Amino acid sequence: MTHLPEEADDARETVAAVEAAGGRAVAVAADLRTHEAVLEVVERTRRELVGLDVLVANAAYQMTHDALEEFPPEQVERTFATNVFATFWLVRELAADLEESGGVVLVTTSVQAYQPADHLLDYAATKAALTNLVVNLAQELGPRGIRVNAVAPGPIWTPLIPATMAAEKVEGFGSDTPLGRVGQPVEVAAAFVFLASDEASYVSGTVLGVTGGKPVF
Repeated sequence: MTHLPEEADDARETVAAVEAAGGRAVAVAADLRTHEAVLEVVERTRRELVGLDVLVANAAYQMTHDALEEFPPEQVERTFATNVFATFWLVRELAADLEESGGVVLVTTSVQAYQPADHLLDYAATKAALTNLVVNLAQELGPRGIRVNAVAPGPIWTPLIPATMAAEKVEGFGSDTPLGRVGQPVEVAAAFVFLASDEASYVSGTVLGVTGGKPVF
């Protein structure tokens, strides 16, 4: 499990929860925006863990702005590096490990890939890129016995929402879904568990939407 250095407390809590459930977890402080950082994570993974069955590419960054001209160049570069480049490098470097285990790649995309909001121009574009990447990777890695899928959350209540959105957008967040409410992280987790399991052994190259009824096509 990777985390930014400033997220160390959250990482320790996650490791403790995994160990309390009888598992083993290794937390690695890393900023995945560069290929060099990804290589360090891969080396640590191979050193600390025995084999790799599932790779979850979940790192993401977003900030909102009301107009195109307000998007700072450094933010756009950070958003693409975090959301797209990190996923690409991780899969590239760990494909051989996943091939040995007949493993699974899971990528977090978003309903924003299909219904982009204008205040999330760069973020939505990265999620569309990831959706395309998942389809291509499924074709590329399928013959090597690796399944590749994505989970596309809709409006989900996480700390990211109040931290990155204007107060007027936070109020009523998720109320425009057909189910009429915001989703919770645990409702997204079940989608990842399914796609990682043998129950999804013939599922690859697909996007599973957890969107409260918003379409992902």
